[in-house]
Amino acid sequence: MQPAYYENLEEIQNKYWEMLNDAVTNRNSPFRIPVFICADQNEIDGRIVVLRKSDRDNNLLQFHTDFRSSKINILKKNNNASLVFYDKEEKIQLRVKVNCIINNKNSITEESWKKTQHISRRCYLTDDPPGTISSDPTSGMISKLEDFDYTMEQSEEGYKNFTVIQCKIKAVEWLYLAAKGHRRAKFDIEKKQTSWLVP
Repeated sequence: MQPAYYENLEEIQNKYWEMLNDAVTNRNSPFRIPVFICADQNEIDGRIVVLRKSDRDNNLLQFHTDFRSSKINILKKNNNASLVFYDKEEKIQLRVKVNCIINNKNSITEESWKKTQHISRRCYLTDDPPGTISSDPTSGMISKLEDFDYTMEQSEEGYKNFTVIQCKIKAVEWLYLAAKGHRRAKFDIEKKQTSWLVP
């Protein structure tokens, strides 16, 4: 028996938003860690990010990063990017084209920073930017905090580096792998068009 979304565009949208919403809180969801790809001319870069927000009403996805990260400079030059999600069990792939908004030291980051757990704040407490060459293996942590023993007050030092990337969805391509026959569809948010595609 085929699922409701097999040949129904509305059900497809319901399904992928359900999966995205679940991924924000479910650490076991494959959709929680999509590949984020950005590019500027010959500089094309991809990495895993953690999905932190899913907002269907505003067609928005969100993740956190360090303001000193190389992707920030890329996004400043070209804010067009892509997120790729894949769930092996569900046999569903999403390719999401987005426009990125960089948020640093504003109301968006303040709200997210307050929700960021103590242990997660250490990512933003490094002496040097992510990707800095080091002569020795290192966590990058400020030397006095190397043992990760720091107070919530000390963690506030990382706020200046904490950045929220809001990804405004332009289009979504859906692929469902099925023995009976794959199904592929495109949802163009900007043009308000939906269409079936050949898988």
